[in-house]
Amino acid sequence: MPASISKELADLARLARDGGLDLSPISLRVKADLLLSSPQPSPADLAAFSEMAEALLPGIDEATALILARKLAGWARTPAPVLSGLSAKGGAVLAELLRHGMPVPEAEIERLVETGDEAMRAALAVRSDLTAQAVIMLVADANRAFDLALIANHNAPMPRAAVDSLIARARVEPAYRPGLLARPDLSNLELAPLFLHAGVERRLAILESLMAREALHPSERRPALTGPAFAGWLDLAAEDRSAAFAAIAEHLGGGATMAAAMAGDASRDLAALALTASGTTVEEATRFLIRLGDETAHSVERIFALVALMRAVRPAIAFRLAMHIAGTAAPAPQRRGQHQPAMDPSGTPSRAGNARPDVQPAMSEVLGKIGRRDRG
Repeated sequence: MPASISKELADLARLARDGGLDLSPISLRVKADLLLSSPQPSPADLAAFSEMAEALLPGIDEATALILARKLAGWARTPAPVLSGLSAKGGAVLAELLRHGMPVPEAEIERLVETGDEAMRAALAVRSDLTAQAVIMLVADANRAFDLALIANHNAPMPRAAVDSLIARARVEPAYRPGLLARPDLSNLELAPLFLHAGVERRLAILESLMAREALHPSERRPALTGPAFAGWLDLAAEDRSAAFAAIAEHLGGGATMAAAMAGDASRDLAALALTASGTTVEEATRFLIRLGDETAHSVERIFALVALMRAVRPAIAFRLAMHIAGTAAPAPQRRGQHQPAMDPSGTPSRAGNARPDVQPAMSEVLGKIGRRDRG
């Protein structure tokens, strides 16, 4: 044994003999470690530890209480009196117990979210047993640390109200985007507003989901873009980008919100989608994008990527996607007067009919593409 360690042990022994050292914190930690390391601690050992903790916990320092809280909070065999004694210290110790999984009834979790301080709510945000109401209350605080903890907590439920708020904040807060895109419980439709920040596979999945939604609920035909109107856009692109984006947004019904989103997107993906949604050809849209004269316009690689994007989406899908990205609610479709036959034209036992076209997708296929959960 090294001389320094030997001397420290000798000093500790001397202090203990002389009464100058309180060994109660050390005793609790050692006993806790022994129990935790045992695969099957006996009831007698657990009872002895519980009795010992009840006697010593009121007098131990906060640092020791925090260590015990981390070790014992989530251990299934921790005696209830031990957790109660640690909880009674409140403050940072209680927060540490909550952070590390101390069993708490759902109603108590919601009460603590409502009444606890910032440290308490931060500890609760990482728990795997959060209720949907607790998540909504935490998101309502608009606290960046809470939001990021909830986004990273894949065991926490993510109700629609919370998703809408987090997606809206992700439009201006880059740190939110990777975590939201990585959550397996969010559908592709819910993640459509983050299309510009998604990888290739997620983008394709979002487009497929939008196509499936379009098949179920076809969009209304939009007014055609006239030649003079597009010529005006081209002139504005070279002279005043903001005015050009405003004109496109006005044509789509996206207003100032969409115009600002297009102006703020340096990749010009949103502008390309908006142009496609407006009914321009790929060639016309490319002319507009080059006329902007920005960094993207001078990048052959980016222009090719934009052309590929515009060729991959139909105007109706581009319109839906642009609205999602900009955070602008699409106008509600008007009910169309359309004859609905009382009998399926594919035939009845007594009347033959024309078979349904093979190009019509099966309903199961369409629904399957929308995503695991469609909350829209």
